[in-house]
Amino acid sequence: MEKMEKRNTDLWFTEFQTQNMQLGLKIHNILKNVQTRYQHLLVAETIEYGRLLALDGAIQLTEKDEFCYHEMMAHIPISAHSLPERVLIVGGGDGGILRECLKHDFIKEVTLVDIDQEVINSSREFFPSISCAMDDPRARILTMDALEFIKENQNCFDVVIVDSTDPVDFAAGLFQSPFYGDVFNSLTSKGIVIAQTESPFAEPALLKQAVSEMKTAFKQVAVCLGYMPTYPTGMWSYTVGSKFNDPANIVNRPCNIKTKYYTAEIHKASFVLPPFVREIVEMEGDR
Repeated sequence: MEKMEKRNTDLWFTEFQTQNMQLGLKIHNILKNVQTRYQHLLVAETIEYGRLLALDGAIQLTEKDEFCYHEMMAHIPISAHSLPERVLIVGGGDGGILRECLKHDFIKEVTLVDIDQEVINSSREFFPSISCAMDDPRARILTMDALEFIKENQNCFDVVIVDSTDPVDFAAGLFQSPFYGDVFNSLTSKGIVIAQTESPFAEPALLKQAVSEMKTAFKQVAVCLGYMPTYPTGMWSYTVGSKFNDPANIVNRPCNIKTKYYTAEIHKASFVLPPFVREIVEMEGDR
């Protein structure tokens, strides 16, 4: 009798990042796999990147590289502001940006508004090193629609951080000019907003749109770049709108905080854009 070949029992998570591109990670355990009220949520153990959180099939974070994204989203606007005391995080239910914001002693309160309680619960359960600041007395965590929350809270925040998922379904409004107008009104006189605006390689049209939409509300808008290995193409963009300070300048230098990615030098360098990215984000009136 002919001997049968051994079957391949490898288990893989595959993110279809575009119609023509995918990222695969070998996993050895699935810790949570549920449909929440808003989205599909998966927590898995990967070989290369540790624990992974995916929403609707898109990687939100992994233990190995999450600091690259969370540190840029938090420390860029905080360092560019004169002295921020109150921060709003839109989304970010995993708590990574919250953790980074609360490293600064001068921050008095961080309000995190995420629509999906299951994301918050899952991060508390499976990602303690990321959700570790959720019980900080300066943290206020709300489960509700951030679009409505911002409309009801004007002139309240020094920094707004938009940690959104991809711009589909309930998150689509977070990339549009009416939302940025509401963010502008929610900020104090020297306020700054930062939003994740996808990959210039994978989603150039979305990046251009986000910059254009933010410019309808903010006179000072700048794009910075950072590495994010498990996000599409590994190059990630962040768009910053400011009422007062130039976001590329460090006004409030971080003191005595431990980071693994962000530094003052990285801050300044991240705003130096390659020509192809400048071509994406510049509009006719800017040239």
